[in-house]
Amino acid sequence: MAEASMLFGKKGSLKEFGILGALIVIVLAFQIATNGTTLSSGNVINLVQSQSYILILAIGMVMVIIAGHIDLSVGSVAAFVSVVVAISMTDWGIPWWSSILLGLGLGLAIGAWQGFWVAFVGVPAFIVTLAGMLMFRGLNQLVGQSRGIGVDSEFVALLAGYLPEIGPDTGYNNPTLLLGLIAIVAVVVVELRRRARRQSVGAEVAPMWVLITRLVLVAGVIVAATLLFASGRPGTSFPHSGILLAIFVLAYGFLTQRTTLGRHIYAVGGNRRAAELSGVRTRWVDFFVMANMSVLAAVAGMLWIARSQAAGPADGTGWELDAIAAVFIGGAAVAGGIGTVAGSIIGGLVMAVLSNGLFAIGTGSDWIQVIKGLVLLIAVAIDVLNKRQGRFSIIGLLQRGMRGTRAADPA
Repeated sequence: MAEASMLFGKKGSLKEFGILGALIVIVLAFQIATNGTTLSSGNVINLVQSQSYILILAIGMVMVIIAGHIDLSVGSVAAFVSVVVAISMTDWGIPWWSSILLGLGLGLAIGAWQGFWVAFVGVPAFIVTLAGMLMFRGLNQLVGQSRGIGVDSEFVALLAGYLPEIGPDTGYNNPTLLLGLIAIVAVVVVELRRRARRQSVGAEVAPMWVLITRLVLVAGVIVAATLLFASGRPGTSFPHSGILLAIFVLAYGFLTQRTTLGRHIYAVGGNRRAAELSGVRTRWVDFFVMANMSVLAAVAGMLWIARSQAAGPADGTGWELDAIAAVFIGGAAVAGGIGTVAGSIIGGLVMAVLSNGLFAIGTGSDWIQVIKGLVLLIAVAIDVLNKRQGRFSIIGLLQRGMRGTRAADPA
């Protein structure tokens, strides 16, 4: 029994994966309620395509919240950048690739502007980004003149397209199959290397049968997902936005968990004064998380206009709330110092699947908003109350499990 408990992590249990378990339960419930539509190929592809921009925002937002801040401006920043990018292609005749670089540069400039006020002037991030939310929403409407602006077809193909059909006719999209195979190999290599590192320092390792069982389960999930994406209707497969999202998840997961900068972000959010006494340059950490957030908002905005094939005055409305909800459902602490990229992605998927499933069973958009708000409030309130009273806490257990894994798994 003790060995079996290690199947899902060192001295772990299913309780430590409560957020992921909640996602699985929600998916299965809607799969039954919709007679199999939720896990149909078309719906899964659409879900990734339509939610990638929010999940990318959540990656940046979790770092902001870990550092003890909040960013209310991401929707407006995304909207302003996207309208400038659209105008640059349509009205200014700039090539689409140059427009992407322009959008990234503009996002960085906005982030540097907001980061300066937060880090070096000392204005609270809530106030700075509230001002930014108003300013950049107004600039979006001023620059775009409150009109819809189209974008270049090559821009659409790059950011809103799918993996192409290549190779022999197998009945599936071959590049998607290859992507799934690469993912399985990567998981196996990472797990084996992690096991070897732990053995080299004399740390406890799970029995081989546990490792093999875990790899088989993960590989099975990857195979199932790969077949879903590879069997979409002609012209669709794994979306480019999903690939971009995966790259960001891996990159920022590594940054937050395996780098000095990542440790400094957690240190600043956990205890700013102690971090300063330890030599952490807290102002530059604050500057980085704010600037990075605006760059990711720029990416999200460009993904959105590529999918909708136009930029408009209502773009980005409410995006900051979706990103913040994803982060808190994914286990971040309001006071900072706690949170993970993976948890935020799972939290975002919980909200996305909930909205998708409710819409599929005929729930009105008004009630969908009500239910999502209640889910966020109840999930966080129950966890806070349980932690305060010393009882079981899903978020607390998830975070303790992840911290224990980091401590016992040297880089």
